[in-house]
Amino acid sequence: MRVLIVDDCETTRRILRVLARSRDWTVCGEAESGRSGIREFQRVKPDVVLIDLAMPDINGIEAAKRMSVLNPNVPLILFTVLNAEGLEEAAQDAGISSIVSKAQAWDLIGTVETTAQKFRDAANHRMM
Repeated sequence: MRVLIVDDCETTRRILRVLARSRDWTVCGEAESGRSGIREFQRVKPDVVLIDLAMPDINGIEAAKRMSVLNPNVPLILFTVLNAEGLEEAAQDAGISSIVSKAQAWDLIGTVETTAQKFRDAANHRMM
C-alpha cells in the first residue's frame, strides 16, 4: 500500500515512516503543508493519505477537499491531536474517510488497513 504523509511535524512524519515499515507499506511521499500535500498527491498518486489538520498555508480539511476533487477514490485519513466541535462533519464534507487521534497512534494501523480495504472493495464492486 502506497501512503502519502501530509504533516508539518517532522517527528510525526518520522514516526509514521517507522509504522509504515512495520506493516510493509510504502511511504510514496511526504509534505509539510497543505499546498505541498496537494502537489505530492498529484505527483505520487497514493493509495491512502494520512493528513494532519493544523498545518501552514491551508489546513488538512481544505487540502482534503481539493484532493477529493482530484481523485475521490483515494481514502483520506485525518490524523490529528485536535478534536474541535464540528470536526467530524467538516471532515466528512471534505471527503475524509476516518479521523484518528494522534494520542492513539496505534489505532492508525488498523484504520489505514480497514479504510483502504473498504475503498478496494467498493472499486471492485463498481467494476463488476
